[in-house]
Amino acid sequence: MNLNIQAVHFTADEKLIDYVTKKVQKLDTFHDRIIKVDVFLKLDNVVHNIKDKISEIRVTVPRKSFFVKACTKSFEESFDAALDSAINQIKRKKEKQAA
Repeated sequence: MNLNIQAVHFTADEKLIDYVTKKVQKLDTFHDRIIKVDVFLKLDNVVHNIKDKISEIRVTVPRKSFFVKACTKSFEESFDAALDSAINQIKRKKEKQAA
């Protein structure tokens, strides 16, 4: 699995990068043929008032791509919400294939 983490308009600290990397490794338990995972961490700022932290995750598997986006007050929360949503999408896709 190839992991790409991008921090848009800010520099992510090592702790946040490690947190995202550790959590993304869990995706292997839900799908064994993940090709690539792109994580985008963004600041949603309206007229120089930083409000929310946005996490976007794109999971690429053969013949399918899952994309999720979550927005909360901290990167850890928004990333966890987006990751949960991505896991649900992957599970639903696998259930449909099995049926």
